Amino acid sequence: MVSEHTKDFFPVDGQLLMVMPRASASIRNPEVQLPILRKDKGNYYLEMQVNADSDDDRELAVTRRVSLDKLSQAEWNELEAQYDNLDLSICNDVGINKALENIKDCRIRRLFLALLTFLNPRQVSIILYLYREAAIQDNGSLVSFRSNDLLDSLGYKRTKDGGFAARVRSQLNQDLVALHRTELVFARSLQKGEQIGAKVSVKSVLRIRDYEIDKVPRNFDLSKAADYTYELADAYTVALEFFEGASKQNSNVLFSKNIDFKEKLGGNAKRNYKTKLLIYIASRMKWDKLKEGQYLLISKNCLLKNLDLLGSNKSRNNKILWRTIEQLNEDDYIIEAQELTTKRKQTKIQFQINPQKIKYFDT
Repeated sequence: MVSEHTKDFFPVDGQLLMVMPRASASIRNPEVQLPILRKDKGNYYLEMQVNADSDDDRELAVTRRVSLDKLSQAEWNELEAQYDNLDLSICNDVGINKALENIKDCRIRRLFLALLTFLNPRQVSIILYLYREAAIQDNGSLVSFRSNDLLDSLGYKRTKDGGFAARVRSQLNQDLVALHRTELVFARSLQKGEQIGAKVSVKSVLRIRDYEIDKVPRNFDLSKAADYTYELADAYTVALEFFEGASKQNSNVLFSKNIDFKEKLGGNAKRNYKTKLLIYIASRMKWDKLKEGQYLLISKNCLLKNLDLLGSNKSRNNKILWRTIEQLNEDDYIIEAQELTTKRKQTKIQFQINPQKIKYFDT
């Protein structure tokens, strides 16, 4: 039952929001290790480790990994040989696609690409859309949707025949499969009597339960389409694996149902700083209690790092940060923001959050 004062909002699981900024860290982030191949008790994985920040316990360690199932020993040996010829350290210099071009197997190349670009702003917009649909459908963690409805919400333009371009359709299936098959592994401390233990969680953001094809016979395979071809199912049903907290009103952040998913999507998704900043602020609202119910204080260095503004041009980084803050102000998520200097001469930014657009529901 949705209370009167939350009916215009939809909940997003607080644990997911805490993990997302870390799980989406790019290869530019100094705490991100390059992808590795790992064999564990007969299981093969492609994985990336995001190390914890020793100066801030909000910046926890997260591993994102993809299980390389259905690999024979010979295929594993071939993959190891291809991996040894890679130089992923040049991704920032020549681009990810260029750095991966030596991988001849299209499936493995796409798996690397999906892992390196995981939880980009377009995928984050997809997640927010699905959580909004979950609130509307009121069917627990299960969400059913038409592909074209999601593409419309993401702001893609239809072709003359009323459909969508093959590249756009292909990208949506690849995004959904990446969110489905990429596991997040993270730990939180747990009080066990007088001792401190740890609870390790292994979750995907979502799991695809089924999909529908309108016109049959039609040859469509979910994984094959994501790894080799350019296809999209007409409808999907997914389970939101982090949904447990979203059903508890004291464990989530509430977003306005009027949220706009259309800003800088498609080819410009990687530069959508606004979505990155909105999610990071939401995660900090879960971590930190808002002062006086509206104010949030975040170090400028944390903001720059979580927006991937890690280049040496500090003036450019600062301009992009404040331009992004202004965009959230124009969209009414932020009432005001100002730069403050602490006693330790650290630069922090104080945000005044608009509770009509986003709020942490704490009862």
